[in-house]
Amino acid sequence: MERSEIRTASITVVLALLWSGASEGSISVYWGQNGNEASLVDTCASGNFAIVLLSFLITFGDGQTPVLNLAGHCDPSSGGCQSLGADIKSCQSRGVKVFLSLGGASGSYAAATVDDTRNVTTYLWNNFLGGQSDSRPLGDAVLDGIDFDIVATTDLSENLAKAVSALSTPDKKVYLSAAPECPYPDAHLGNALQTGLFDYVWIQFYNNPSCQYADGDASDLVNSWNQWTTSITTVQTEGFFLGLPASSAAAGSGFIPTDALITKVLPQVRASPNYGGVMLWSKYYDEQTGYSSAIVEAVRQPNKLYALYLKIIIID
Repeated sequence: MERSEIRTASITVVLALLWSGASEGSISVYWGQNGNEASLVDTCASGNFAIVLLSFLITFGDGQTPVLNLAGHCDPSSGGCQSLGADIKSCQSRGVKVFLSLGGASGSYAAATVDDTRNVTTYLWNNFLGGQSDSRPLGDAVLDGIDFDIVATTDLSENLAKAVSALSTPDKKVYLSAAPECPYPDAHLGNALQTGLFDYVWIQFYNNPSCQYADGDASDLVNSWNQWTTSITTVQTEGFFLGLPASSAAAGSGFIPTDALITKVLPQVRASPNYGGVMLWSKYYDEQTGYSSAIVEAVRQPNKLYALYLKIIIID
């Protein structure tokens, strides 16, 4: 009696690739409030940042002459910042977006009336975006967007956001970003964020003990993050960013050591499908600690890729 030959082979078939969450994250950074920080060109050339936020236009609206304050970098009022135009173009050639940040903690700003909102928007268009003016503080460079770091008034945010968003053209989008504080909803930007016009939202998880990392515990931060990322469903955002101080000296509280950020915090916030990355305050403090270099690969890491396999056993 002959024994039949039995041959077996196993074939592994990939049935599907399932992503849990969004694409890789990036880092944005505020630049401009310390003349001892790296130049704008060097900041962009570092390769760590996708967006640089020029801070701040501290005075505007309510009939005031607009004031751009870039600390010790240059004096806009005397035309001394026009050379930054070439730096901005260098950043953009590397794929780094450059925004102008409005407001800040010590500014004087308002746009309470329709006419005032129109005047501020016209000023931004002609002096920083695609318009024309003889007094462009940053030369002929065209910025990529406007950031709302509004902490002093609720009058301007919603209407100004609508007006600035309307400046986008088919050839050139004007991006909008906002920097709310982590208690939800933000007292100054809550209504503006409900317009659905913002592309980036960097939530400031510092100087607010109720919703920040503290003493090794990330639960308050994660709870606040989840509230933000699930409550604002109308934002056409490129992502929500975890706003952090780049050193313990950069804020009164809320600093997260890099190892804790990488192992305890990022794995949880990356679970959100609208995770965008990390925002840092600021470039000067980042240089003191090397924070961005320490976290950049972890920030960029997308959520885990799950592959579903089927093993087929063939017998003949």
